[in-house]
Amino acid sequence: MENGDVRIQYEQMGEGFPVLAFAPGGMRSTIEAWSLAPWDVPGALAADHRVVLMDQRNAGESFAPVHASDGWDSYTADHLALLDHLGIERCHLVGMCIGGPFVANLLARAPERVAAAVCLQPIGQEDNRDAFLGRFDEFAAEEAKNHPEASEADWHGLRENLYGSDNTLWSVPDTAVAGFDAPILVFAGGDEPHPASASAMLADVAPHATLVERWKAPEYNDAARESIASFLSVHTPLG
Repeated sequence: MENGDVRIQYEQMGEGFPVLAFAPGGMRSTIEAWSLAPWDVPGALAADHRVVLMDQRNAGESFAPVHASDGWDSYTADHLALLDHLGIERCHLVGMCIGGPFVANLLARAPERVAAAVCLQPIGQEDNRDAFLGRFDEFAAEEAKNHPEASEADWHGLRENLYGSDNTLWSVPDTAVAGFDAPILVFAGGDEPHPASASAMLADVAPHATLVERWKAPEYNDAARESIASFLSVHTPLG
């Protein structure tokens, strides 16, 4: 898909009510990065849904120029453009890792497009800003050769817009979470980039959210997979 000077690589699998899925992998969130999940999340979703997978901008086969004004809203614009390109008016969202902030910003910016959302170990802020900034700097150093248009100020602007705030979920103010109307299933994180406090805040503050604490260990995978299937089925619009 091309949207102006942005090119987004995507794939689809399965049939049914659509699910837009955001892979883990941080700034390198690609379709292939779903291999980092404890089970085949896209494959499980595709049993009942039309699943849309994508490489995020400047990851994998997707590309976008870098400007100082870019940030979470730039990613959200890509997501909405892809939905429009595919003729999808409303969908479920599933996001892991950096997918959590992607989901949160869509819930804040375009709630009418979202039926329900699943967040698996969303990244968040808890005395770990330096770690996120360091990972961004590594990404920028690797990616700079592909962006002759981008100045140091452009990279700095993007860096600050992504990870310079005090928002727990990075992409939206904490106060915005209380306004999320969609049902949300939250799978808890528990390490530096995915602090348990971020998952707990989302589950506690969003009015229709439920927290799942045990899911990553192999003995919990089947139950977790089934809980997602059941949750999305219950909240899939009729007709």
